[in-house]
Amino acid sequence: MALLDRFWRWSVLSLAILLLTGCTSVDIEQYADTRPTLDIAEYFEGETRAWGIVQDYSGEIQRQFTVDIEGTYEGDTLVLDEAFVFANGETDRRVWTFERVDEHTWNGSANDVEGNVEARQYGNAFHMRYPLDIEVSGRTLTFTMDDWMYLQPDGKLINRTAMRKFGLTLGEITLVFEQR
Repeated sequence: MALLDRFWRWSVLSLAILLLTGCTSVDIEQYADTRPTLDIAEYFEGETRAWGIVQDYSGEIQRQFTVDIEGTYEGDTLVLDEAFVFANGETDRRVWTFERVDEHTWNGSANDVEGNVEARQYGNAFHMRYPLDIEVSGRTLTFTMDDWMYLQPDGKLINRTAMRKFGLTLGEITLVFEQR
């Protein structure tokens, strides 16, 4: 009986630690002094191209794609019209609209994202978290996308996105952006 009791205690403790670890996040303000400074309106205005991969929880590549982005910035509004082309020939389109709130904060929305998204930028980093419905094996699942971008000294922008469900990272997306 004591062995079974220890097993259940260990299982509950392990699950609690796993769930808490999955919920922690880096504070974007820690990047305030990093350079070069990223302003998404300046970076994405005009034409940008990105190359990306989607990996599952084990690290296996599930999809490869390119995305061409047309960005327009007028007043305090940034619109990003994204055209995706996947390696299998499938295409998709997402249109983001961001409203600048202040030097560090944007409110965003997209045609396939439910509700408004708060995004923040400090130093060379940009972060936003949002729900996204994704089809997996014929079913639509809602993932929490934890999206981080980092501007590099050569002008490339690296984007890492954790795809989370129930606090667990089940996939990752990596993109590299280049201004045209």
